[in-house]
Amino acid sequence: MRHIGLILENGFQIIGLSALSALSAFELANAELGEDGYRMTILSQYGGVVHSTIGVGIETTALNDMPDTLMVAGIRVPGPLPAGLMSYIGRAGTEARRVAGICTGAFVLAEAGLLNGRTATTHWLHARRLQERFPEVRVDEDRIFVQDGNIWTSAGMSAAMDLALALIENDHGAALARNVARRLVVYYRRPGGQSQFSALLELEPRSDRVKRALTYAKENLRNALTVEELADAARLSPRQFSRVFREETGQSPAKAVEMLRLEAARAMLETGRHPMETVAQDTGFADRDRMRRAFVRAYGLTPSSLRRSDAADTAVEPQATE
Repeated sequence: MRHIGLILENGFQIIGLSALSALSAFELANAELGEDGYRMTILSQYGGVVHSTIGVGIETTALNDMPDTLMVAGIRVPGPLPAGLMSYIGRAGTEARRVAGICTGAFVLAEAGLLNGRTATTHWLHARRLQERFPEVRVDEDRIFVQDGNIWTSAGMSAAMDLALALIENDHGAALARNVARRLVVYYRRPGGQSQFSALLELEPRSDRVKRALTYAKENLRNALTVEELADAARLSPRQFSRVFREETGQSPAKAVEMLRLEAARAMLETGRHPMETVAQDTGFADRDRMRRAFVRAYGLTPSSLRRSDAADTAVEPQATE
């Protein structure tokens, strides 16, 4: 039987209870397996009741034996934890089969030295801070979850379910993970990255001129959308526009346009059966090869893989196969 241990400490966010909800995936896996495949324990350094940021208490077990898989939930303000707890998490890197950081739990794993030289993710809002605090970590801020060796990390708290399903697949294969996802009425594998919010919202331009240029770009994706074209929409010189755009969004105009193209292309792939060539043309990638490279850079998936994943997750399988 595999032991899943989830660490919660005082100050966990109430949304951290979604990490507890994710344990239901392992519970349902047990029901599918017809045996006790998993045992789940909520852990803290000393055991007893730990409290969330709004006072909700959860009973926990003190740290003792190392579980097969140690999961670390995020806290509202990522910061150092007690030395004894950090030592335990550090040892988990070699003593546990797997270690997983949920949301800002990635900061805890990084503090314990488990992410040095590894690729990891966290909530997009904290990704740049994670990279700044721990430059030896390769932070991929758009992934729902990342596996690098025996270390797993996930995006915001709701991604705890995605991570749990991935761990189940790692243990027992895709068929079981898919069945558990169907029981939970969630994606078996969520398409795309954690940029589920609008690219325009992510860029958050301050001035009307930059907003006007981005709106123009979104409405004219078939165009080349050169700096000169966007600058004209913003009524600025190309040089002024490039400087102001980067100052306000943190991105180059070319990168921002690619984000808008990717968002539109992904929407077309997820909501219709348009040929790849049509998607590429309508979103301004010009050809499917260029679109494919952009998808791999942004999502780690090709457009066709994303479409297959989405189709598989939403398909209703014949009763006889269940």
